[in-house]
Amino acid sequence: MKSNWIFAILFITLIACGRDQAEERVEEEELREVPEFNADSAYSFIQRQVDFGPRVPNTEAHQETKRWLVEKFNEYGMQVTEQDFEAKAYDGTNLKLTNIFAAHNPQASKRILLAAHWDTRHLADKDTENIEQPIDGANDGGSGVGVILEIARVIATSGMDPEVGVDFILFDGEDYGEPEQTKPSDRNHSQIWWALGSQHWSRNPHEAGYSAYYGILLDMVGAKGARFYREGYSMQYARNIVQKVWRNAHRLGHGDFFPMRDSHEIIDDHVFVNQVAKIPMIDIVEYSPDYGFGKYHHTHQDSMDLIDRRTLKAVGETVLFTIYQE
Repeated sequence: MKSNWIFAILFITLIACGRDQAEERVEEEELREVPEFNADSAYSFIQRQVDFGPRVPNTEAHQETKRWLVEKFNEYGMQVTEQDFEAKAYDGTNLKLTNIFAAHNPQASKRILLAAHWDTRHLADKDTENIEQPIDGANDGGSGVGVILEIARVIATSGMDPEVGVDFILFDGEDYGEPEQTKPSDRNHSQIWWALGSQHWSRNPHEAGYSAYYGILLDMVGAKGARFYREGYSMQYARNIVQKVWRNAHRLGHGDFFPMRDSHEIIDDHVFVNQVAKIPMIDIVEYSPDYGFGKYHHTHQDSMDLIDRRTLKAVGETVLFTIYQE
């Protein structure tokens, strides 16, 4: 009996030593240098979008924003593709939409895809006033685009190329779904009316046979006090990528923004990229397992007053670091 206890102690000691050595190897892992993510620059990109006005499809603000986005990617030396298409909205409106795709180092075989949506909600259906008026969408739409533009700027101008190709896609028509007040019995169930741009691109990629190693979707990534939980579909389709990104966030000191806690599945652009395009994509999105979306969601509170540079920094640094470690 005594010898069994001695064996057990030795076995536990060996396991502990092995764990210590493994942790030491992780700490000694050589990390690649990463250029600086500038939260002020990302903030200015969001402000510029809001200055155009609500980026609702079929409006002049939408067209002006598109021209500016394409111009920025061209300025950064990206290979840009505009994917124009039309789609029917839930209410029968014919929407003229454009997915914007930009590639850095298009010759690289291993590619990382970063995505956001650039359109804004056509009504404030969760508000109590001016419900029929479109929202600014500083966070819902603007923040993801702002972080992506800053990452594109940094990669293009820092003189430090990542060892992978990086693609950026801005989806259109994500936020033109049915109003919150629509009764289930009155809903048009013929298709999912959200994420029209990602649905179209996933079925009709801008380039035949396009694929990527994995993708990261950024949605509502700039609000004060934001917390980013591990979204359900991301865990289902790309658990290892979620674990990698969240681990990197904690390594960089952004653990408060990225709790190690799972949340519910939500229908967002990444669902169609996973299911149809077959590219594993995660969603960094502010959605709480306790109360769902923030109070600003689809209201006029979604303005520049909501945006916090600290949140932008936490997300931007985490994504940029992840890219440069590939």
